[in-house]
Amino acid sequence: MRFHFPLYSSSSFSLVSNFTFISSLPLIFSSSHFSTFISMAPAFEPVSPPHQEAEPQTATPHHTDTVNNFGNDGQVVGSKSKVTVVGSGNWGSVAAKLIASNTLKLNSFHDEVRMWVFEETLQTGEKLTDVINKTNENVKYLPGIKLGKNVIADPDLDNAVKDANMLVFVTPHQFMEGICKRLVGKVRGDVEAISLIKGMEVKMEGPCMISNLISEQLGINCSVLMGANIANEIAVEKFSEATVGFRDNREIAEQWVKLFSTPYFMVTPVQDVEGVELCGTLKNVVAIAAGFVDGLDMGNNTKAAIMRIGLREMRAFSKLLFSSVRDSTFFESCGVADVITTCLGGRNRKVAEAFARNGGKRSFDDLEAEMLQGQKLQGVSTAREVYEVLSHRGWLELFPLFATVHEICVGRLPPSAIVGYSEKKPRLSLLEDPACYQ
Repeated sequence: MRFHFPLYSSSSFSLVSNFTFISSLPLIFSSSHFSTFISMAPAFEPVSPPHQEAEPQTATPHHTDTVNNFGNDGQVVGSKSKVTVVGSGNWGSVAAKLIASNTLKLNSFHDEVRMWVFEETLQTGEKLTDVINKTNENVKYLPGIKLGKNVIADPDLDNAVKDANMLVFVTPHQFMEGICKRLVGKVRGDVEAISLIKGMEVKMEGPCMISNLISEQLGINCSVLMGANIANEIAVEKFSEATVGFRDNREIAEQWVKLFSTPYFMVTPVQDVEGVELCGTLKNVVAIAAGFVDGLDMGNNTKAAIMRIGLREMRAFSKLLFSSVRDSTFFESCGVADVITTCLGGRNRKVAEAFARNGGKRSFDDLEAEMLQGQKLQGVSTAREVYEVLSHRGWLELFPLFATVHEICVGRLPPSAIVGYSEKKPRLSLLEDPACYQ
């Protein structure tokens, strides 16, 4: 089998002379080194258990409700936070379920969780919001799963966020700029936000992460939550992990950890917003590549090679954009674990497999409409956005996998090109210059 980009040549390895962490995986996970790896991982810093408050919460200026009430564990509590989930798709509904199970137990939160729903009319003629509130179930995007009686669906975005001081954003990334514009002036500046959105916006001045888009347009702090999270598995309470990326305020990170953590969903904080978010964004491009491999029946060896190269390019791209990105972040759930699970399952891999089996003759738009029942792919649009960044900055030859995925998606190359051979050598000068990381 011959590859479109040189996987094993000496030039290939010099491309990543500064990116040798993947090759060290066997060493890291050997019995003699595993304890060292665990000790270096920031994810294993102790956090308060999700089902109890370590200390009564101190009121802050934006907590304006219910002072000095007794909570359900007999403790006196101060002001309570109100949570709104902005988005109600598959993952948004699961996020609402996780959060709602905890707001009933944690004294620092109001029981009710608002969930903004983009209103749709079902085949029965009923409004989706009405059905969710009547059945406690998102029958379109998460059928068969009860969300919790304290989840209230609201089709009015302004009303849904009106009283909230903790906002959870979980919509397809291509809709976020419009949502943020609608919310300008509708949320207070002391609101805390978290983004579960995997994608980025590409503007004339360069790439803009969704967390930055939220912060800049709404004037609020925004953390991120990413990880190896196939929503349907979490919905039925199969064990999973996630990573919260935060900037400076560890107390806020701990609040998000408490809000999401359950016995089957373990959440850990990492002080690296850009690294965590880029892992969640870029892994969808790798999943598209893995889907091509599956669609062409190339086998597990080829798929493993694609995953390794993809993780290497994820790290290289992230470090070139943000020198602050930490190497250890790629060993968190948001990193290597998310690459593995997304390349084994998930919608991006599934639709890319169908694309390859059809020889690239059916568009991703058609396949998405047929296979996902209203859900949206992220990998194809992210591949385009990454390609724009690479092209603009002259980095295309540095990232042959990312570039090839996009060119297959738009029909410039056949799906088989994912493992075709090219004499074009990568241009190494950027990655060989240590100044590019400063």
